[in-house]
Amino acid sequence: MRSSQNLSWIALTFLLVASVGGCSRSGNHETESAKTVSPRPIVFMTDFGTANDSVAICKAVILGIVPDVRIMDITHQVTPYSIEEASRYLAGVTPYYPPGTVFLVVVDPGVGTSRKAIIAKSKKGQYFVLPDNGLITPIADRDGIEGVHEIANTAWMIGDKVSSTFHGRDIFSPSAAHLAAGEDWTQAGPELNDLVRLHPVVATMDTKGIIGEVIGLDDPYGSLITDIQAEDFKALGYALGEKVTVQIEKKPFTFPYVKTFMDVPVGQPLLYIDSRGRVAFALNQRDFSKTNNISPPVSVFIPRKAGNSGRALRTH
Repeated sequence: MRSSQNLSWIALTFLLVASVGGCSRSGNHETESAKTVSPRPIVFMTDFGTANDSVAICKAVILGIVPDVRIMDITHQVTPYSIEEASRYLAGVTPYYPPGTVFLVVVDPGVGTSRKAIIAKSKKGQYFVLPDNGLITPIADRDGIEGVHEIANTAWMIGDKVSSTFHGRDIFSPSAAHLAAGEDWTQAGPELNDLVRLHPVVATMDTKGIIGEVIGLDDPYGSLITDIQAEDFKALGYALGEKVTVQIEKKPFTFPYVKTFMDVPVGQPLLYIDSRGRVAFALNQRDFSKTNNISPPVSVFIPRKAGNSGRALRTH
């Protein structure tokens, strides 16, 4: 009887040890899985539009290299060839993404020429895969650049057969994928020290008022976006609720200065400060651009409020 009891205790002990060991191994497995590094997310923008297969092909190339990557879109409706517009959109979205994000931008009117394909890393730890045509300028000015490498390593491209007209597919997309997979970005090619910069026209202020420009549309609503900053407009002396007479393309328009669209009746005009801190003009629930046949770029002049001397001169 005693021998039988001893055998039972031995069997029970064996089962307990096996059970604990199994749990331990399972726990280790879960811990190891939890430590698996996910691909860096890719945020994609082009002027390709959506009426063709270009965007889908680029995404297919990316997924062929790193299948579990997350790809998000800024827009693929950038005005064709508009580097300045794309750079403005890029600067607008990057603050909302974390370090390590890969921004893939293909607005490339110089495709096939001597312009370089590059990867830039900002001092915020974000990566930018794009042509060296000035797109990176506002990021460099605001966040600073840690380093830049030209994409010259064919292992980071689609292969040896690179076309002269579709570098979005053949160079930029595969490079973004390798970067998202966690590969060493410095292996893409040689380091660069000089970048092409944009030199956009900026609004200026003098004793008479502000001279600026309509730089874009808030589509699909048709509101006009200007390069006039809120702080400069406020220096002209206008208070909320007051009327402001503005010249757009040398034609006079009178707007109430208000906070938001429903501060005026439907169909009525307004001047407001948009979500990015710039002066904008709109029609409440209507398309200002189409109604008035105004498209960027056009000039804007906003005079000082009568009796407001303000700053004598300011040039941005």
